[in-house]
Amino acid sequence: MALAICRRFPGSFCGTPPCPALIKHHVNKKLPGQTCKDCVLTAKTISTDTRTTATLKLLKPLGYRAFCSPFAYSTARSVTYWNVGSYTQPRGQEPPEHSGFCHPAKKVENIHSISSSQRILTTSSAFPGLEFSRTSASKAGTLKPGSHRAAGVEEDIEIFDSFQDPRGFLRLRPEYQLHSYNRSETCQPLSVSEGELILHKVTVHQDNLQPQVIADYFCKLSSLPAEQHPVLLSSTSFALLCQLSVKNIQFFDVPELISILKAFVSLGIPHSHSVLGVYEIRFCSKVWEMSLDQLLLVADLWRNLGRRVPRFLKIFFSYLNLHWKDLSLSQLIHLIYIIGESRQAPQDLMQKLESLILKYIDLINLEEVGTICLGFFKSSSNLSEYVMRRIGDLACADMQHLSSYALVNILKMFRFTHVDHGNFMKQFGQIAPQRIPFLGVQGVMHLTLACSALRILDEGIMNAVAASLPPRVAYCRSKDVAKILWSFGTLNYKPPNTEEFYSSLINEIHRKMPEFSRYPEHLLTCLLGLAFSEYFPLELINFALSPGFVKLAQERSKFELTKELYTLDGTVGIECLDYRGNRLSAHLQQEGSEMLWNLARKDMCSKPEFLEALFLLENMLGGPQYIKHHMILPHTRSSDLEVQLDVNMKPLPFNKEAIPIKDEAKLRLKHVGVSITDDLMNQLLKGKSRECFQGEIASETEQRERELENAPIPLGTPLCNVADRLGAMEMAGPCPPACTQAPQVKLAIQLTNKNQYCYGSRDLLGLHNMKRRQLNRLGYRVVEVSHWEWLPLLKRTRLEKLMFLHEKVFTSAL
Repeated sequence: MALAICRRFPGSFCGTPPCPALIKHHVNKKLPGQTCKDCVLTAKTISTDTRTTATLKLLKPLGYRAFCSPFAYSTARSVTYWNVGSYTQPRGQEPPEHSGFCHPAKKVENIHSISSSQRILTTSSAFPGLEFSRTSASKAGTLKPGSHRAAGVEEDIEIFDSFQDPRGFLRLRPEYQLHSYNRSETCQPLSVSEGELILHKVTVHQDNLQPQVIADYFCKLSSLPAEQHPVLLSSTSFALLCQLSVKNIQFFDVPELISILKAFVSLGIPHSHSVLGVYEIRFCSKVWEMSLDQLLLVADLWRNLGRRVPRFLKIFFSYLNLHWKDLSLSQLIHLIYIIGESRQAPQDLMQKLESLILKYIDLINLEEVGTICLGFFKSSSNLSEYVMRRIGDLACADMQHLSSYALVNILKMFRFTHVDHGNFMKQFGQIAPQRIPFLGVQGVMHLTLACSALRILDEGIMNAVAASLPPRVAYCRSKDVAKILWSFGTLNYKPPNTEEFYSSLINEIHRKMPEFSRYPEHLLTCLLGLAFSEYFPLELINFALSPGFVKLAQERSKFELTKELYTLDGTVGIECLDYRGNRLSAHLQQEGSEMLWNLARKDMCSKPEFLEALFLLENMLGGPQYIKHHMILPHTRSSDLEVQLDVNMKPLPFNKEAIPIKDEAKLRLKHVGVSITDDLMNQLLKGKSRECFQGEIASETEQRERELENAPIPLGTPLCNVADRLGAMEMAGPCPPACTQAPQVKLAIQLTNKNQYCYGSRDLLGLHNMKRRQLNRLGYRVVEVSHWEWLPLLKRTRLEKLMFLHEKVFTSAL
């Protein structure tokens, strides 16, 4: 194996992570004259042979410069049961290249290599005459390196077969053989000479072949040696046989149609072959004549062919809507698998299947539970909280014997449904650290993403993930890198090996730049996850905000990425003051700001606890001109209540937009406090006691409150305007001009909810922690009105609420 040495310096950073040993500003500078494009091309050209597996063990960067030295490191491990990778490769996305790569290191060491278990099936014999004589080793079938399907081969944990691994449940019960395709179930083996004879008969007797004979020929030809299949498919005689089958297709009965479809699977006919379209139409017309076992078998055969058959499945699902109660346990599990792999599911049918899951829940194997969760997850179908809790209970009863593959699938569904099962997550936290080193990186990604989606910060799990990834980061796809960085950033957690962990992943982003260009959403996910953790690779940010990439992100991605681009741009503007690279255009900034403000305003103004806090604060401070509900930092996706105080800690009337000019004449403004009357003046001059005076103030205030409560609010008034109108009715006059003096203190009052914190804790998640960090940099003091304080107060008296808010505002200002 040739050892390629490359020099690549993946970019500079700004920001100051808490630990002084972490990567800081201008780490990993490039060599003079070297561009980012050169780095990507260099990394791309050092790919090694597919039979070589290379990994890396990182060393800490030395000082502020990090040099790259690739070396190979064996990570092949043997497992005894399931290959535990759990992610199905999306269409169009290639697996990661197992190539040489660069990481910060002091020197090259531990150079190892391992040979793969690639096995080439060569031709042992050839048909004389006909096209079979063209057989060559170049057309021979191959097995994947390290495939655990090959006998006697050590299994690589990074190898995940997106077709075979999800089908493991079919080995759990003999009943599955009735309605699933088994490759070992073939016709009598056919010799070379017998195959030649059949093709000769097809050519000679093509006008006299009966439908039953045609079906029999397909079955027999599918039993030829595997190395002959590619040559058979390219032969003119086989093409003629396909034409004859199409010509006679209306004369085949259901078993014959199924046997021909089985032959197509055995022969490996391409899923785009024109003959398959004809057979799909024929099966569509036969759905209502078939049994459940036959329908499931046909659907399974289409899955084996890798062909999407939406028309057939639509009719099949219509059939099931009438016969769903007839499904047996094995049929139900297999159907859910089919639905998941087809990504096609009518929601009314899924609800019926959920009721069947409850019917069979006590008979379902734990591995089948994993299949159910994966099928519902892939088809974006929900399971009720009750069913998810039953599934969690089943898993908890014997989690030690639950395969990691099934465990990952169950976690996917908990992530999708956002159901919090405390006992499940507790047990998961106990067994996961021991399993993570033996999980493929795709499985590790899904475990980590599930924790972040459920807001569960388990340091044992996160530390195990961080320790296991650097040596095998080259196995990560762009999606894996993105989701892992996002998860650590979201949970706002830095592991003990932070420097090594982030160095390896940032270097891998550089190495996978061509892949990120195909999936731009993954690059933005990476950079936002890094920003949450105070890492800012400036060259990558400059590329992500470049006009070319912005255009690419808007045109090629299936996601709306304006919000992500705007969040990244706004963050860089505050936290990277020396950044001079690309920024978003003013138009896109405005578009992102309006988009996020509309979402935040709608969210906050639908919450009664927020509206009450806003109304009370307006009354306490003197009116809506003293407080402003807006997004101080629009790119952080949430709004705040801003209050400004002068040098004497008195509120400033800075909100000129509190009352629109056109509404001033329509409002009947009432005075705040007590009206000055002759009787009141006489009482004051006579020295009336303070207690009596305060009693009259309270009496008039209560009367004013009753008037406000009884004041009609026109139908159709937006909820977010109700508090503004109520506050405006109490003002002494039009909103006074904003005070010209600069505020001494600027407060950002935040009403938080539980979804802004890690589960069961008071630790802020990454986005909200980043927002507070940026508010502090801009000179704001953050006043937190937490949900655990404010929600219980909603049941208390108005005076208690005002006292609480008064203390929050004015104590924070000191």
